[in-house]
Amino acid sequence: MGKIPVKMRAVQYALSPYQQKVMPGLWKDLPGKLTHKVTENWISTTLLLGPLVGVYSYVNWYQEKEKLEHRY
Repeated sequence: MGKIPVKMRAVQYALSPYQQKVMPGLWKDLPGKLTHKVTENWISTTLLLGPLVGVYSYVNWYQEKEKLEHRY
């Protein structure tokens, strides 16, 4: 039982230069999709954005405090 060599052809995938709609559904109704995701996962969104907004506002407050410190 010998093995017979078989010639294999390589499959090449390419985009046509005339039609390059790779992911057309990704950008369709993007605000609606984002709103749906946030309303589904509002607890996770709050836990992510809460500390980020808090740190950002604290840093801005601290920088303003240091800028005005020489006036006192």
